[in-house]
Amino acid sequence: MPATYEPIATQSLGTAQASVTFSSIPATYTDLVLVFNGTAASAQFMELRFNGDTATNYSATRLSGNGSVTLSDRTSTQDVMFVGNLHTAQTTNILQIMNYANTTTFKTVLCRSNQAGAQVSARVGLWRKTPEAITTIFVRPSGGANFSIGCEFTLYGIKAA
Repeated sequence: MPATYEPIATQSLGTAQASVTFSSIPATYTDLVLVFNGTAASAQFMELRFNGDTATNYSATRLSGNGSVTLSDRTSTQDVMFVGNLHTAQTTNILQIMNYANTTTFKTVLCRSNQAGAQVSARVGLWRKTPEAITTIFVRPSGGANFSIGCEFTLYGIKAA
């Protein structure tokens, strides 16, 4: 039997916002998937924090391309995890947060990001805090930008077969 996605919460923005938070996440799934569809006030990165942790426990690696140029880069010992791309044009980011309820391992995030006809990227992020279950997810654009009106965030839980 395949894994089942169950919607946990959806936030649709009626006004521009500097951040979005999902809290009281139940520990009843194996993984989480966060899907973002929307735009931002300017081209930025999507930043992620777990459980209010603002220490330098985050790192990420990115591979990206636009049809003519490719690039890769890495960030480490950051106070946020850089996980996706945001643009003034419609963008989709799909983040898979694996083993989020496990209390014996660091947490890994895989992100696929695309803007149709412009750019695709893949990232892997790591949260290296003393292992604890993720109960809160905080998301914001970098650089002080806002998520635009109409952005939609949906958090899914994955139930294993």
